Parts: sequence; structure tokens; C-alpha cells
Amino acid sequence: MKQISLRLYITGTTPRSVKAIENLKRICEGELEASVDLQIIDVLEHPQLAEDEKIIATPTLIKEIPAPLRRLIGDLSDRERVLLGLEIVEAIDSKKTEKRPSHEPG
Repeated sequence: MKQISLRLYITGTTPRSVKAIENLKRICEGELEASVDLQIIDVLEHPQLAEDEKIIATPTLIKEIPAPLRRLIGDLSDRERVLLGLEIVEAIDSKKTEKRPSHEPG
């Protein structure tokens, strides 16, 4: 099983932070066929961690493993955008439900 390492930087319990956490957990549980190591870091409680990572806005999601490193900013409400942004293509491919139209010569 593949391993995915994610860190979500939030600012307190604002509605935007809460929504990002809910959206990310939904994506992890429903879309990712891998073992997910998820850390949620409140920049108010750990400002040095945010500074070390050069976090300029929250919520910010960072994927370290698998490479390459990716960052996404926002409430993570667009599932496909999150999966594409994190470059977790396997999750998208395995969950596709749409069929491609067939082009038969007529």
C-alpha cells in the first residue's frame, strides 16, 4: 500500500479551517487508496512551524510524500482540483465513473 504524507496548516477554528479539515478528511476516506499520514497544524499554536514552511495563507495543504512536494491553498472543497493539485492520479483513475464516448465510423 502506498503512503501519502499530508500536513494541513490552519488558523484556529474559523469556519474556513473547519471546512478545510472536513473536506480533506472526506477526500482521504473516500478517494485515496493509500495509507495517509495527516497532520493538522494550527499556526496560532505553532507559529514557528508555519514560518519554517513559509506559510503565507491558511488553510494550506502540503503533500511531501510521494514526491514531488505540492502545496494547495483554500478550503479544499473542489475534490478533483485537490487530487489533481496533489498529483494523486491513481485516486482519480480508479474512481472514474464517466465513460468515454465511442466514435464508430458511420
